[in-house]
Amino acid sequence: MSSSSLPSTQRQAASATREPLSARILNKLAYSLGTSPKDASLFDWRMALSLALRDDVVDVWSASLETQRQAKVKRVYYLSMEFLIGRLIEDVAINMEIEAEARAAIAELGQDYDTLVANEPDAALGNGGLGRLAACFMESLATLDMPAMGYGIRYEHGLFKQRFEHGRQVESAEDWLSQRHAWEFERPYASYAIGFGGHVSDSDQGRVWQPSERVIAVAYDTPIVGWRGRWANTLRLWSAKPETLFDLHTFNRGDYLGASHSEALARAISRVLYPDDSTDAGKELRLRQEYFFTAASIQDVIRRLLREGHRIEELDRYAAMQLNDTHPAIAGPELIRLLEDEHGLPFEHAVELARKTLGYTNHTLLPEALERWPVDLFGRILPRHLEIIQGIQNLHFQTTGSFECIIEHGSVKMGELAFIMAHKVNGVSALHSELVKKTVFSALHEVYPDRIINQTNGVTPRRWLYACNPPLRAAIDGALGGDWPGQLERLEGLVPLAQDAGFQHEVRAAKAQNKARLVDWIKSRDGIALNPDALFDVQVKRIHEYKRQLLNILETIAFWNALKADPSLQAPARVKVFGGKAAPGYHVAKEIIHLINDVAKTLNADPATRDRLQVAFPPNYNVTMAEQVIPAADLSEQISTAGKEASGTGNMKFALNGALTIGTLDGANVEIREHVGPENFFLFGLTAEEVVQRRLQPEFSRNAIQASPRLVQVLDQIAGGAFSPEDRHRHAGIVHRLYEHDYFLVSCDFDAYYETQRQVDAAYCDPQGWAAKAILNVAHMGWFSSDRTIGGYAKDVWGLQPLAQRQDKAA
Repeated sequence: MSSSSLPSTQRQAASATREPLSARILNKLAYSLGTSPKDASLFDWRMALSLALRDDVVDVWSASLETQRQAKVKRVYYLSMEFLIGRLIEDVAINMEIEAEARAAIAELGQDYDTLVANEPDAALGNGGLGRLAACFMESLATLDMPAMGYGIRYEHGLFKQRFEHGRQVESAEDWLSQRHAWEFERPYASYAIGFGGHVSDSDQGRVWQPSERVIAVAYDTPIVGWRGRWANTLRLWSAKPETLFDLHTFNRGDYLGASHSEALARAISRVLYPDDSTDAGKELRLRQEYFFTAASIQDVIRRLLREGHRIEELDRYAAMQLNDTHPAIAGPELIRLLEDEHGLPFEHAVELARKTLGYTNHTLLPEALERWPVDLFGRILPRHLEIIQGIQNLHFQTTGSFECIIEHGSVKMGELAFIMAHKVNGVSALHSELVKKTVFSALHEVYPDRIINQTNGVTPRRWLYACNPPLRAAIDGALGGDWPGQLERLEGLVPLAQDAGFQHEVRAAKAQNKARLVDWIKSRDGIALNPDALFDVQVKRIHEYKRQLLNILETIAFWNALKADPSLQAPARVKVFGGKAAPGYHVAKEIIHLINDVAKTLNADPATRDRLQVAFPPNYNVTMAEQVIPAADLSEQISTAGKEASGTGNMKFALNGALTIGTLDGANVEIREHVGPENFFLFGLTAEEVVQRRLQPEFSRNAIQASPRLVQVLDQIAGGAFSPEDRHRHAGIVHRLYEHDYFLVSCDFDAYYETQRQVDAAYCDPQGWAAKAILNVAHMGWFSSDRTIGGYAKDVWGLQPLAQRQDKAA
């Protein structure tokens, strides 16, 4: 049995023979960082701690990789444009069960552990739920002893760093790699040439693609360790390098910029996540990014398969590739190209083998989010792949009798490509999976009725409760013991304690402590003083019209109006917290951000109401901010237009940390409500079916507004410049769209949302009743662990078994 399969108690006994952690940290200071305790900076101390912890992870990682090699098992390869892994010091310390030792070692050396943790930059490798889900899945795969690799891009500058200037979002480049990244290992041997452009010709062996340019994909590996340090997998990220790093001849001719031209073009591929694609150049860069990381990953998978002695025809027996959304959908054509052009398989055999290997996770019901590429652009960048897609489409026509196209109206439809090339297509909540069958892929579902399945999303409880919420963790440990993070269903044991006065006191004290921590953090970071005794009402997520941050701020204004009209109104004080970024080219979302900040400026300065209602929008929402905000929340805003949110995972994190949800019947809200109980969930709004019907009514939004005096007042205030006196027409566009083009039905759900918020007020005024509801939310969230989700994928999609557990049984 490998050391990675040993129970944690035996590993702890083995590690006891090592030097104390404090000594290893000093060793890293001296020999890895070249400094002394007297001269060490905060960066040096943080790096020394990281490198010492990394050594412990590497032991587990190496043993896990060796076990996989010896067993020659099937692996899952998870392809994702995003991996929002956040900071890793705390994650590693907790999963390796050495958090207390790390704290003690750092204290012994005269440093503060929490300060070092806070000094670590967030890895800028994602944007929102898609990337955080991928990170949760990688951690759960390791926790469940599943042999796996994640594949993505090592972005130099990530999405962007957000700040506000006069309320407007301003973007600047992330700089997380300006310092050394402690957790990664460069793998120069794992590098692949990735081609673009050129032409396709015939040869005796078949069609041959001759690219006109190439870049080199270089691998950087980060170990991802699971709960209790039993197993570790690899996150492999690709960085783009030029074939020729520097053109000395051009430089010596005096063309100094031209000498670095090829390097600049290559590095552009791995510089920024989701470059603005409102221009032709932006579209081309996005397509290059997606092909770059997908092609490198597939070459890597095939190299590993052949190196371990397997035949190419056995690919599906030893590899399961999961496509996280449509970004890696080019995997189907690329895999066929390699199988047919380089390994000599007949086209139909290559298609069949690729399909057996690929699974596709759909994350959206928004047609505009299912990527489409102009045929001329696609053919210019990937000419051979366009031929292969035409072949896939023709084969689909011939074998099914369906004429649902991949190439249509001058576009290559990546959603349809991913669907046709995957043996399983999964939605990410029960409602979403059913809507996928009825809407975006209805025609393909008729042809392939068994292909769409459901795998409701989940979150890792190790980061999203155990690590980020120490006060609540302590209360749960006291009630249930310490095994629940690996068996989250054990939280059901809290149900009998929901009415227990002593446990309620612990939970309420934990929430108060988390609020105080958040208040201090925002004050020190942004200079905003918030009321720690208020109800914390939180909406943090990507800014998008369908997520309806606009509905939230309109209700906030209406509540402010009510407080001013009736100062004796019985309602708890509220702090409204917003967080999230708008895509640089998404102008409507950026207008909503500006409105929220304008409203915050006005309300927070109002002496009549500011003790009862405050609005905070701390900029640059990321994983670290989420770890501060989520444990402090009393109310979780999950208010998307029904039928538009695929699942959501923020909704799960909030409920797991004892926040009650106000929300629509959308995404995983449906299942959360079923699990926690309708009486512990504040429901409002039209259903998905009612949304469709309402849109058919003429002037539905204007009619809804005119039927709501409260909403009319709010919109008149916005249109009249009440929140932008220096530019009275600044937000006129928002008001106009609500009257004329309210596709996401903010107007239709406004009154129900406002009235439901008053139910929240009444419930919060009963502290014991609210605490009982909060405890029941926590207790019933065990099903939403990403461990359960990964178990479902392993059984229904990948055909994968936990390796270490299987070996333990054999032993």
